[in-house]
Amino acid sequence: MKSDIEIAREATLKPIEEIGAMLDVPEDALCRYGPYKSKLSLDYVDSLADRPDGKLILVTAITPTPAGEGKTTTTVGLGDALNRIGKRTMICLREPSLGPCFGMKGGAAGGGYAQVVPMEDINLHFTGDMHAIGAANNLLAALVDNHVYWGNALGIDTRRVSWRRVMDMNERALRNIVSSLGGVGNGYPREDGFDITVASEVMAIFCLASGLPDLTERLSNIVVAQRRDRGYVFARDVKGEGPMTVLLKEALMPNLVQTLENNPAFVHGGPFANIAHGCNSVIATKAGLKMADFVVTEAGFGADLGAEKFFDIKCRMAGLRPDAVTLVATVRALKMHGGVAREDLGAENLGALEKGLENLAQHVENVRGYGVPLVVAINRFSADTDAEAGLVEKACAERGVKAVMCTHWADGGAGAEALADAIVEAAESGEADFRPLYPDDMPLWEKIRTVARKIYRADDITGDARVRDRLSELERNGLGAYPVCIAKTQYSFSADAGLKGAPRGFAVPVREVRLSNGAGFVVAVCGDIMTMPGLPRTPAADSIRLDADGMVEGLF
Repeated sequence: MKSDIEIAREATLKPIEEIGAMLDVPEDALCRYGPYKSKLSLDYVDSLADRPDGKLILVTAITPTPAGEGKTTTTVGLGDALNRIGKRTMICLREPSLGPCFGMKGGAAGGGYAQVVPMEDINLHFTGDMHAIGAANNLLAALVDNHVYWGNALGIDTRRVSWRRVMDMNERALRNIVSSLGGVGNGYPREDGFDITVASEVMAIFCLASGLPDLTERLSNIVVAQRRDRGYVFARDVKGEGPMTVLLKEALMPNLVQTLENNPAFVHGGPFANIAHGCNSVIATKAGLKMADFVVTEAGFGADLGAEKFFDIKCRMAGLRPDAVTLVATVRALKMHGGVAREDLGAENLGALEKGLENLAQHVENVRGYGVPLVVAINRFSADTDAEAGLVEKACAERGVKAVMCTHWADGGAGAEALADAIVEAAESGEADFRPLYPDDMPLWEKIRTVARKIYRADDITGDARVRDRLSELERNGLGAYPVCIAKTQYSFSADAGLKGAPRGFAVPVREVRLSNGAGFVVAVCGDIMTMPGLPRTPAADSIRLDADGMVEGLF
């Protein structure tokens, strides 16, 4: 069996100008990064404003397991399939982070014969967006410490500097540090820490900004610290928004690439869904809607994380109204939710599969609660039996949901044509009546509780006095209308990664509350989730190297 990287290298790529021409993009609107990738100029993006929008399709998934679900692969396969049946379609994905690439999750370019290419570039440095976001974030951190060093005219309480540094790598040793050691010339020692770049507020702002003016305004609103009277100190107070925007100016232009079948794709922005809001950039999504009949976009991890944040944060802020949802599942993953060990997944087990279907059913109910029609995509593996496939289809039919078997990993777009037909039918049915989960004026604690109860099926949420006081403080400062972004494990509806399936009888512990004022939401950190991951015992980096011909090995 060929690896993803071997399949990608065998592809015949078209010059990026030809890909742009498929969408009627003039060559002078493309800022080339080599022959096969380009940025789309913001002037051209602005020129699209008066065009009508196409249909917006979200791809999400069941709760992920080590068995694999194939959400990004399905997004690419569905996009290729829609193009095959004559629907001009743009795929909108997030950019991979180097942390997972060298850690354990892998890249984010799809797999098999449903990939975006050039996959090595996309999974590594790509067009430098991640580096620009990290540099902008850390410039602001430097400006804060520099202001304190040169007299602290703003009266910053160094115990309450909240702006953390970032790097695009899993590095647990930097989660919590003490900075500025070594004497008076190095500043004032204080507790500090790093997050992974994709969890930073700058990444969230980057993905939610509608253009350069909005980007600058959002950056200026970042809260970096508090004074002793608990008043906020903003990025604009240390004159951070101007130079940060300069660093992000080119990065904000959407990245245009292609699939293995030479169909267009935007790969732009990259927040994780377990610790951030998990969606690609608003600029790329909105541009795609003006350029194509259909836009297929994904949201990270399971529907309890990525889809919830897509609906309640991205759609709310950007005024997007999704037309249909594809919910991805695999028989293997459902059996794992039913209690089957990974090494036993190859054997037919209808009992475990039926139990695991509880996880799928809960995701179906959750998506329906947003008023958007959905289709279940069963990403079929060769070891899946007809009886197992039939059981999934029957269970979905009993719930009034269409389930479609897909083989896009092996067959590319041809293996997802039935899914494309079903999605077109759902999107054009007129049934979509999108509504967020909670209103803006609901108190922040109740917003968190609403997500926990309605999406996770928790009995309640818990939080100590420090958490409650922080939420009350935010509301006193006029920030109570913000949506909430819940950071929790992706492996369970609960905050306990070990609880598979559709657990009941649990509470969600809110450990910490962080304000993302520039992004416009409040982060509730739950359980033991970390905003700076660590590497596993055997990281993927152990197998990544150059061969004798200078080609990358081990990158999937």
